[in-house]
Amino acid sequence: MNRYKCLISIEPRSKAMHHPKEQILNCLTYALLAIVAICAVVLLCDISSHRDRFFYSKKDPVVLDLSISHAPEVLLRPDPEYRGRNVNCTFWDCLNIYKCEHDTLKVYIYPLQEFLDEKSDKVTNTLSSEYFQILEIVLKSRYYTSNPNEACLFLPSLDLLNQDMFDKNLAGPALASLNFWDRGENHLIFNMLPGSAPAYNTILDVNIDNAIVLGGGFDSWTYRPGFDVSIPVWSPLVHQTNSLPIHNGAHRKYLLVAAQLNLLPQYARTLAELMSKANNAEQMLLLGPCDNNQLKSRCTLTQQQKRWEYPRVLGRGRFCFIGRSLRVGQPDLIEIMSQGCIPVIAIDNYVLPFEDVIDWSLAAVRVRESELHSFIRKLESISNVKVVEMQKQVQWLYSNYFKDLKSITITALEILESRIFPLLARSSRQWNLVRQNSHSTFNPLFLTSLAPKSQGFTAVILTYDRIESLFLLIHKLAVVPSLQSILVIWNNQKKMPPHLSTFPTISKPLKIIQTRENKLSNRFYPYPEIETEAILTIDDDIIMLTSDELDFGYEVWREFPDHIVGFPSRIHIWDNATMRWHYESEWTNQISMVLTGAAFHHKYWSHMYTYAMPGDIKHWVDDHMNCEDIAMNFLVANITNNPPIKVTPRKKFKCPECTNTEMLSADLNHMRERSACIDRFSKIYGRMPLRTVEFRADPVLFRDNFPDKLKRYNDIGSL
Repeated sequence: MNRYKCLISIEPRSKAMHHPKEQILNCLTYALLAIVAICAVVLLCDISSHRDRFFYSKKDPVVLDLSISHAPEVLLRPDPEYRGRNVNCTFWDCLNIYKCEHDTLKVYIYPLQEFLDEKSDKVTNTLSSEYFQILEIVLKSRYYTSNPNEACLFLPSLDLLNQDMFDKNLAGPALASLNFWDRGENHLIFNMLPGSAPAYNTILDVNIDNAIVLGGGFDSWTYRPGFDVSIPVWSPLVHQTNSLPIHNGAHRKYLLVAAQLNLLPQYARTLAELMSKANNAEQMLLLGPCDNNQLKSRCTLTQQQKRWEYPRVLGRGRFCFIGRSLRVGQPDLIEIMSQGCIPVIAIDNYVLPFEDVIDWSLAAVRVRESELHSFIRKLESISNVKVVEMQKQVQWLYSNYFKDLKSITITALEILESRIFPLLARSSRQWNLVRQNSHSTFNPLFLTSLAPKSQGFTAVILTYDRIESLFLLIHKLAVVPSLQSILVIWNNQKKMPPHLSTFPTISKPLKIIQTRENKLSNRFYPYPEIETEAILTIDDDIIMLTSDELDFGYEVWREFPDHIVGFPSRIHIWDNATMRWHYESEWTNQISMVLTGAAFHHKYWSHMYTYAMPGDIKHWVDDHMNCEDIAMNFLVANITNNPPIKVTPRKKFKCPECTNTEMLSADLNHMRERSACIDRFSKIYGRMPLRTVEFRADPVLFRDNFPDKLKRYNDIGSL
């Protein structure tokens, strides 16, 4: 009692002076000990709440030991509650961005542990060689950190690659036992083969809560965009055979090779029916398992089985088939790509590997499962030039992102890094572009969002014999500020073009090219004299466009370089009476085509028109002297799935100085042929790629009641 009295009571000074010295010293000692005890309790509480930072200081990082012989044992009790994963996770909800303090992504790997069932001493799972390689790859990469306090993401040493290889009832408690788990926040889970028999699904049946899944079996229902990462299912067979075959393109014997073993029966029957109806034996090669069921061989499905070495047989085909199986993701994709074969993917809703950054339309053909009975025609319509381009893209993607587990792992981490640190992200063009020489024409799908203004455009004028209107057009074009040069394509072999000295004197370069044959396709030839990305194709009788209209059209193209941007528009409609497509030239608010008699396009499309036009479209156009503009609209729409863009309200484009007899489009048969063109081209493409829109681009303040001095484009024509 005296001790507490010393601490809490205040005695009168006169009374305190009567205490002996020993009693005063004891009181002071007790008070000091009490203070020390209180401080110790506070310190222990602080340490407990910050134990992670206490045990892992920045001065003493943990050294990771990947030796399984030194892994400590952890006893687990099965978790009866199945929560699975948080299906609503997004980048903003389930990722703690404040842990990512460094300028680059840092990943901490948990030390190896051996997880055992508390009752049966059963091992939760064993570490596969593939997952061990993944851990080792991350450990040796620039992303690894040995200090969890510096880590942005955490990688468990628990192998969940294949759900058939671990106990899902113990995997959840094993993850929950990790020091920094916190319901999976900022944790990575690698899983290539989700689900288990008999009901295989596309998600991992484990309590992973808010963890990021790097999975090989996502479909559009289970993939969390911007949060998860779709990765390929690895195949060890690609390292046991020679990759990247010698022969490419049309030199391969078979159009299609189908060698998938685990294809669902209904799709296998459809392929067998297609093969029985094949026009020739080299159209399709259908293979199945051999008698010994070895993965390294495939056999024909005939009585006299012919054995093929797998996956090298895939190099015999231009296209290789992947269909739906019990699991969505299959190792066949990597095996196909390793042989430079173009994948034909007939799995609806399948989220392809690294789909966030890879444009698979450049390297694969996707087919709806409902269209399997007719997809061979679609493959036959793809030109040899396009096949070679796609094969090069397949080989480039494989070499950079798929060739081994290191490429797959590092690519997945780079995608995550680009989400967390957007300033470090590569552009779509850098992710997908095959490195070419500096003179190559780039696909405008990978251009920057705004084309460079300094280049300007090249005007390509197709002319035959209208000298007066040609000279007038040159005068009008010469004053357009964004014009760089003019190219006159003289399409008359019976008459020499006027001497260059007789042409109008202008301040821009002008060159005349005399063609060998009178073809409408000459306007789209990729002439080496064209040095700009933008091309204005224009007829010699389109003299009504003003300088402001042309300059504004170029500005719109700069924002949409993968579209056709132009002035005269048309639409296609379906005629229920004739059951055919019909070309409509009436003035409507809807458009699906922009005529190339006055339109801007990227020079890439000239290259595609000349060298990669599907079927016999180009030859048909040249023979019939019609529909070259429709063919160009089909080509661009088929690749981009985008409609053209009409600019300014003008709809009247008839030449006032020209008589109707001179105009090619004045003939009624000409209009009938254009309807036939749309019908013919849609059959060659196997679909109708043209898209109808109600859209027109007009200048800002165009119709506003403002002084003309405040408007950038004053001279915009009316209807």
